[in-house]
Amino acid sequence: MKRLLIVAVAIVVLAASGTAMAVDQATVTVTATVQGTCLFLGAKTATLAFPPLTAGGPDQTASTTLSFWCSNGTVFALTDDSGLNDLAPGAPRMASTTLGITEHLPYTFTATPSALVGGGLASPVTLTVGGSVLSADYSLRTADVYQDTITFTVNP
Repeated sequence: MKRLLIVAVAIVVLAASGTAMAVDQATVTVTATVQGTCLFLGAKTATLAFPPLTAGGPDQTASTTLSFWCSNGTVFALTDDSGLNDLAPGAPRMASTTLGITEHLPYTFTATPSALVGGGLASPVTLTVGGSVLSADYSLRTADVYQDTITFTVNP
């Protein structure tokens, strides 16, 4: 009987240890990275249109807006290229469009975002672009349509 008990205990111990050896576990780590993103909304274009300029008239101003969004909590930087016809960085000029010899009309502009940190897609940022043309500059120009294009870049 003692022998039978020892054999039974040995079988139980072997069976229990065999079951414990057959069970194992593994883990899977789940990750995701939300990239800081900024995107302009809508047509991505606006027009800074000055009123008709008459020689001897007052300095003129204009403004327009663009909208963009940045990922929630994303700090962004807004830059511009000073326009296609700039004399130097920070010295934008419009170019005549139909004259045989191109004339340039200096102007200034400012760009003011309504925030410096994005609030996500549901919280767009308004970029207000304001500009001015001095009477002393436009009063000396030949009658024509003058144009320039400024490119704004928003970087997260």
